[in-house]
Amino acid sequence: MAGNSNLHMSRSDKADEFYTQLPLIENELKHYKGHFKDKVVFCNCDDPYESNFFKYFAINFNSLGLKKLIATCYIGSPIANTQLSLFDYESAEDKTTKAPHKIEITEVKDETGDGRVGLADVEYLLRNKKNALTRLDDDGDFRSAECIELLKQADIVVTNPPFSLFREYMAQLMEYKKNFLIVGNQNAITYLEIFPLIRDNKVWLGYNNGHFWFAVPDTYEEKATDFKIDENGQKWRRMGNICFFTNLDIEKRHEDMTLFRMYSPEVYPKYDNYDAIEVGKTADIPCDYYGVMGVPVTFMQYYNPNQFEILGTSANGQVSESVKISGFKIYNNPFIAGVPKYQRVFIRRTGVAP
Repeated sequence: MAGNSNLHMSRSDKADEFYTQLPLIENELKHYKGHFKDKVVFCNCDDPYESNFFKYFAINFNSLGLKKLIATCYIGSPIANTQLSLFDYESAEDKTTKAPHKIEITEVKDETGDGRVGLADVEYLLRNKKNALTRLDDDGDFRSAECIELLKQADIVVTNPPFSLFREYMAQLMEYKKNFLIVGNQNAITYLEIFPLIRDNKVWLGYNNGHFWFAVPDTYEEKATDFKIDENGQKWRRMGNICFFTNLDIEKRHEDMTLFRMYSPEVYPKYDNYDAIEVGKTADIPCDYYGVMGVPVTFMQYYNPNQFEILGTSANGQVSESVKISGFKIYNNPFIAGVPKYQRVFIRRTGVAP
């Protein structure tokens, strides 16, 4: 089919295979455990032989009280036979490699008899219950009709989607009204397609953010920085500004940021082209100012909708006309005394100044 061919080309042209480490997944997922009871979880960018998202949910299937776990992968396993592979199978046929496949799990038992459910029990399930792992008829792309039908069954989607397709991926989640927790780049906050969702409190950031190491396929080119090869020959790339995007309610979202700076016009100058003051660091937001402020994108990690209102961003001038000062042609960056500053998110304290 021509459509499937186009999907394949759009994926193969991008370096989108970044495999999330289990400790990062565990550190994030520990804050969401109450959301998963009796739910169908779909990991739709996850080869079960390699994905640590699949590994996490399979091992914790019973403790989370899952109803079903579904995972699908795109065209085979680019880093199969490395230490990231979940199961050390004896033959290539066991791995169903070079073909997209899905796995559906509705039960995980203590198959090894050691008194607990662990990775060995999941391995046993895949070895001995062949109906759990089946090939897909299509190419496994999350936009394919086959994967969309699986998406419709899901209650929560959890995965690390292709960064180059983040806009399309998020649009699909919104279209099908799915709850989700996904890995992305913090810069996506300012995308034309993403920022309105952030502003309107339909999407927010999770707990973990920063620079993290991801396993990548052997085909990836070596780089001078943020790149390494471990003792097993596995290639790794360190990615900056990584964060989690979600629409699942979490405690962090309701915690007030502690403010202790006092406002003064000398410390917080106004922009030339925006009716707002410059706050260069999130930690420096003044406690006694209730006008419009321009803050770094890193503010979103601390955003509480009960404490602040988001008015817009300077990225592509995504802000209401009331905040813009007329007479300027450039609004994609704020200016102070003619000097451009970094992109800013415009916020204002909720409530009325005392």
